[in-house]
Amino acid sequence: MELTSEATLSIQDEEQIFNDIGIVETIQTVISSMDSDSTAVVNQTGDTWKFRYGTVEVIVNITGTTPTDTFTVLSTVLRAPYKDETGLMRLLLEKNLTETFEARFAMQDDQVLVVSSRSVEDLSPSEIARIIGIVAAIADSHDEVLKAEFGA
Repeated sequence: MELTSEATLSIQDEEQIFNDIGIVETIQTVISSMDSDSTAVVNQTGDTWKFRYGTVEVIVNITGTTPTDTFTVLSTVLRAPYKDETGLMRLLLEKNLTETFEARFAMQDDQVLVVSSRSVEDLSPSEIARIIGIVAAIADSHDEVLKAEFGA
């Protein structure tokens, strides 16, 4: 597939805008556009943001702005204790294959999360928006269903 000059120009424009404003400002802009209730907060070091999206809290973190740093988005959808933990694990593994795009269900500290993580290298504004949007939407659409079926 060959890119047209119009498509190339828009990619170049996106990269220039990103280079001009930086990753932190881009993340803040994306969060502001999704945070309809104005719940977003940022920690004092400016590398972690939290905001409400529907019925879930979404956390966005960057470890820095160098190519080896990491951009991570996560949201808790269920907390222990669980009913039918085996059934829950099977369901989450099946959903990881068919429903989660660049995100995935995971467990940490007795919590079921939706998470996506990638290096900062070559991260574009559209990828930032897509990853935050995917994690937020999946978490918001699954938290109440999982709580109803598997929550204690």
